[in-house]
Amino acid sequence: MKKKLLTVGTLFVLASSVLPSGAMAASTPATAAKASVVQTVNFRTGPDTDSSRIRYLQPGEVLDVLSVVNDYWLNVRDANGQTGYVSSSDKYVELQPPPVQAEPNGTIVSSVSFRTGPSTDNERIRYLQPGEAVWITEKTNSYWYKITDKNGVTGYISTNAKYISTTFGQSAEPNETSDEDTKEEAAFPATPNATVVKSVSFRAGPSTDDSRIRYLQSGEKLLIIDKPNSYWYKAIDHNGTVGYVSTSPTYIDSQYVEAYKQLDPAVAVEKVIDAGMEYWGTPYEFGSSRYTTTTFDCSDFVRQSFLDGIRLQLPGDSRSQAQYVKGIGKATTDWRQLKRGDLMFFMSYQGSKASDYSGIDKSSARVTHVGIYLGNGEVLHTYSISSGGVRTDSIVGKSWEYRFLFGGSAF
Repeated sequence: MKKKLLTVGTLFVLASSVLPSGAMAASTPATAAKASVVQTVNFRTGPDTDSSRIRYLQPGEVLDVLSVVNDYWLNVRDANGQTGYVSSSDKYVELQPPPVQAEPNGTIVSSVSFRTGPSTDNERIRYLQPGEAVWITEKTNSYWYKITDKNGVTGYISTNAKYISTTFGQSAEPNETSDEDTKEEAAFPATPNATVVKSVSFRAGPSTDDSRIRYLQSGEKLLIIDKPNSYWYKAIDHNGTVGYVSTSPTYIDSQYVEAYKQLDPAVAVEKVIDAGMEYWGTPYEFGSSRYTTTTFDCSDFVRQSFLDGIRLQLPGDSRSQAQYVKGIGKATTDWRQLKRGDLMFFMSYQGSKASDYSGIDKSSARVTHVGIYLGNGEVLHTYSISSGGVRTDSIVGKSWEYRFLFGGSAF
């Protein structure tokens, strides 16, 4: 009895039937279908017997099926990368359901050629479009990935990061380099909440006995971060300097509201973390807009979590947030001393081993990343496109632990 021809669509169905219960077969394409040669057969340049013969295919050869042309012909590629056409008759070839990969491991960033071989001299199958998910099966060399597209077609594309974002080749403990490591984060200070009405002393402490940093001038904007008593505000000026200024309306016009101080601190912390968890998986974007929640970078995510959770508006970039926490005076360089809900600040990635950070003066290291401590060595944060956006990570024994600079409460 003649064997029924398997089309690529049929192969998709067969492959998805072996997925575990609850898996999303529709989003899990098969890798390239295979055809085994069972009897010597013509390998031709076109899908008809009038086309020239490339060579004879021999029994035992395995071919990649690129497409099913019609009921009689398959478009295939041999082990040498040569593409051509072969009869679909089961007298000559036996089609096999392909293996399945559960999740794509690459996303096309910008339009790129999808070729039959690892060279610009090879034929272009088509252009892959931005946003397409692909399955990388091999890094042929420094310049080319072997991949399978959503249609089950196997080919080659450039490894250049301008064309593809991928997790292919990552070890069990991935390189946790954040995009903040290589780019200069823009300054996003919080909206000022006070204006100087009349020239007044800006002091190093909440007392007239404390040294004067300088005189604040009429019209200057301040960010008030605390009110230690009825007489003094703790504030940050436009230079990022932390100091104290009189609460008298003669000198300061303030909209400062300590709404979060009306909450039990333990309740406030959970509100912040719950707000942050609502954004789980939100895509990463370096320099994300502070006016939308469709994407986040690290400091934008932290800022939004506090704003949503307890209506506390933090400064908008990681270095300003670090300064804010230091200004409150509850910072520690030992992450084990942190409490749930504290902010954690990190330096740039230097390597995955503790020895990679030996000799570094962390007291002067530049803050490049921030996250929210969850307790038990876990941090809630976002740091790169490839990591999947907002997520949690264990820092213990990872580069995150070695990169940690200091942390503390934001209120």
